[in-house]
Amino acid sequence: MKFLDLCKVYIRSGAGGGGCVSFRREKYIEYGGPDGGDGGTGGSVWAEAVDGLNTLIDFRYQQHFFAKNGQPGMGRQRTGKDGDDIVLRVPVGTEILDEDQETVITDLTEVGERIELARGGNGGFGNLHFKSSTNQAPRRANPGQDGVERTLWLRLKLIADVGLLGMPNAGKSTFLAATSNARPKIADYPFTTLHPNLGVVGVDNTEFVVADIPGLIEGASEGRGLGDLFLGHVERCAVLLHLVDGTSPTLVEDYQTIITELEAYGGNLAEKPRVTVLNKIDALDEEERSTARKQLAEASGGDVMLMSGVAREGLTDVLRALRSQIDDDRLRHRPQEEAEPWHP
Repeated sequence: MKFLDLCKVYIRSGAGGGGCVSFRREKYIEYGGPDGGDGGTGGSVWAEAVDGLNTLIDFRYQQHFFAKNGQPGMGRQRTGKDGDDIVLRVPVGTEILDEDQETVITDLTEVGERIELARGGNGGFGNLHFKSSTNQAPRRANPGQDGVERTLWLRLKLIADVGLLGMPNAGKSTFLAATSNARPKIADYPFTTLHPNLGVVGVDNTEFVVADIPGLIEGASEGRGLGDLFLGHVERCAVLLHLVDGTSPTLVEDYQTIITELEAYGGNLAEKPRVTVLNKIDALDEEERSTARKQLAEASGGDVMLMSGVAREGLTDVLRALRSQIDDDRLRHRPQEEAEPWHP
């Protein structure tokens, strides 16, 4: 299934039905009077966050959502039928923006959250509504209100606990493949990852979700490479895992490039907790490991962990460091398997 995280939709709520002008004209009834009913209310357009979706691909094939109009009122005091509502079912983590792509209308971050995007028009009053002691035969009725028409943008930001950051070919996809059942594309050329991947990682009887996004290069905040298009997917993460290629001759510059792009992106992304890891240490000897780790520690001003995704060296220590940074309420604890009772 193709991944889609930004799409444009056109919505319109239903118009209200018009009121009816009608009088009772029945045999043997001397004073009939008005009996025109009110019009029905138009349908509204709602958005609801549902479980089981992780892409907006459904909105690529249908962009127009028009709710039904309310039916007009009828004689014999009959009210018109209300128009049916329309519900846009979106993944959890979807932001709904106005047409300018800047004004955020709502952010649906929990399953079951709903918001009314366009309210249906009210139905018009029939002439029965205007009956009074001084106006016993009104011949007027109100038309129904028009519906609301809007153009909106849906932007998906994945809900993950850990976000992977790094230059192209830093080993992010290899780490995800080594620690989870996810199978992202892995190759020896940059920009292998073209869309975000999610994987469920487990350590010490707990599980959390890791998001792998395409690699960043210098000038990504200005649109170079794949730009900062996918950085929104790590905005909701509790901790960032910054992988640095240990075999790169410019590992300090690579580290600083990513930090600069995080600061340029804004949104407090640069202030999030980070775990810095020197990756691909299986290709380095002890002296090279020590030198590279010292250089990276001086550049980052913090601890640097060593890891090799291919050789699976240091993976458990990195996962435990990530787990310690994630809030307990975001972790999913595996059920303990009960031992079968012994019997002869």
